[in-house]
Amino acid sequence: MTSILFLFYLLGLILGSFYNVVGLRLPKNISFANDRSVCPHCKHQLAWYENVPLLSFLIQRGKCRHCQGRISYIYPVIEFLTAALFAFSFYSIGFETELITALLFVSMLMIVLVSDITYMLIPNKLLLFFLPLFIVLRIIEPIEPWWSAIGGAIIGFGLIFIIILISRGGMGAGDMKLFGVLGIVLGMEKVLLAFFLSCLIGSVIGMMLILFKIIDRKQPVPFGPYIVLSALITYFYGNTLINWYFNLLI
Repeated sequence: MTSILFLFYLLGLILGSFYNVVGLRLPKNISFANDRSVCPHCKHQLAWYENVPLLSFLIQRGKCRHCQGRISYIYPVIEFLTAALFAFSFYSIGFETELITALLFVSMLMIVLVSDITYMLIPNKLLLFFLPLFIVLRIIEPIEPWWSAIGGAIIGFGLIFIIILISRGGMGAGDMKLFGVLGIVLGMEKVLLAFFLSCLIGSVIGMMLILFKIIDRKQPVPFGPYIVLSALITYFYGNTLINWYFNLLI
């Protein structure tokens, strides 16, 4: 069991490095085939050993060895998160078909996290890539009832669409499309829970950022990270949270 968990952790570590690249390049339509990774400061092409997940950041002490420019902490954070979530997915689900859904779900959310933090943008190409995969997986491994995935997609998309209309742009179209995809994976009840948690987490963190003067009231902040966190909590612990809530009402 421990050795298998380590293998999933290692796989997540390797893919997490790739997800960093996808999240940074896809919104800008930068080629994946021909362009090697470069330092964001001096544009020096990185050697293969400068792309080793986590270790390269530690060895270089968070700085480019060519220009001494500081490397963003998002690189090791995404690598570590992906690794930890891959291992946790296997620990929670085991060798079941749902494990494929979990790994793809984590993969999509990690790329969303990089892209939205960096550019405040969730690429359509990313969601269109994962959408058919999740549809097929929900046909193979449906949630109960089977139509919950369809309803979840409609509710997730429609709820954010209404908010955009009412608030005149309070949320972005990328958030709306993302919630539509989340609805397929989570279903009707859980996509509502994910929406509630994202608003709650976003409000609490937002107030703290304003309170400590890290941002000002009018400064735009990406909502994607809150959606990612709430979606992960809901996917792995949604049933527990829903049951706990209804038990309080009884």
